[in-house]
Amino acid sequence: MNKNEKKALYSFLFIYIGSTVLMLFILLLSYYQKEIDMVDRQCSIEMRSAANMLKAAILNAEMEHKKFIPKDLENKNLRYGLFDKNGNVLYSKLENSEIDLNDEASHNSTHSFHVAKLEDQHHDKIKIKYIVLETNQVISEIQKLRIYIVVILLLSTVFVGFIGYLLAKLLLKPVREKVEQMDKFIKDSAHELNTPIAVLMTSASTLKQGRNVEKMLKYIVSSAKQISQLYNDMHYSAFSKEDVFLDVDIDFCELINESVDFFQDIAVTKSIKIDCELEECVIFMDRTKTQKIVNNLISNAIKYSNKDSKIIVKLKDGTFSVEDFGIGIDEKDQKDIFKRYKRGQNFEGGFGIGLDIVNEVCKQYNLKLGLKSVVNEGSIFSVDFKSVLK
Repeated sequence: MNKNEKKALYSFLFIYIGSTVLMLFILLLSYYQKEIDMVDRQCSIEMRSAANMLKAAILNAEMEHKKFIPKDLENKNLRYGLFDKNGNVLYSKLENSEIDLNDEASHNSTHSFHVAKLEDQHHDKIKIKYIVLETNQVISEIQKLRIYIVVILLLSTVFVGFIGYLLAKLLLKPVREKVEQMDKFIKDSAHELNTPIAVLMTSASTLKQGRNVEKMLKYIVSSAKQISQLYNDMHYSAFSKEDVFLDVDIDFCELINESVDFFQDIAVTKSIKIDCELEECVIFMDRTKTQKIVNNLISNAIKYSNKDSKIIVKLKDGTFSVEDFGIGIDEKDQKDIFKRYKRGQNFEGGFGIGLDIVNEVCKQYNLKLGLKSVVNEGSIFSVDFKSVLK
């Protein structure tokens, strides 16, 4: 993974994880607040209920002229204390001694309190005036809730981060493959252009010295045509969607002869003979796209043919075919050979756009594209033009 890919990955993860965790934090904060309110209300109800029970027990004891004997509450989370009107302790199991008796409900860092006043005009002799309930249940529940939320947030962050990483890798994979294909395309393009340019330079230098004039002229013409073919394929591949095409009646036999004449100068440099077996045929297609099919199949045949061999170009019953006697294509590579930037393992040159262009044009006009090939024996590429015959 290069520097730019890492930067893109980290940026995606930061935005994805950051936004997701922030949203999750807001939801958990809302949940936390609701839970705290619920726990606080529940404890308040429990303390009020306990205070009312104590108040009733104190009043009953006074009415029966008995001494009130404090007992532990059934709810073990609650403790209470009894105070007189001056705030003096009459009975207490409270863990905190500093309590504001005038505040009905209060909290500190460890406990919550509820103060109930015992007022009865008919029982002035009752010394108990304040009942104070204490509990640490609210604080304990809040601490547990905080730990729970922190754990959930951490686990969620890890999970979201893991999913984000997988998504980023998944999204970057086709981009990375495309970049690798483009890198390979550029390298192969440079390699493909290097050969005809080198031949062109050498031939021009030899021609300048006045040696092998006729032969050097053939090499110059051949190299120029190879460069032209490469440029045309690259231009079509890059700008075909922007160009305007028009379907017209085409003398297919004449068009093929023009292409064969064009490639004769390239074939002669490998001592390859091009034989033609053509029938008269008229089709209704765009001329440029038709030329692309014919040119790329003939160029491909020359490129992968052995020296001192031949190529057979046929047009019979509306089917155009090009047969070579070269290196052939492995069966496992035949399905992918028409994909852009794809080449068989036994391919020595080219950069994989010629056959892709052929395949693209065939799909546009619903032409049937065929391939028969045997390694080290040769290949036959065929295109059925019956769907566009006039």
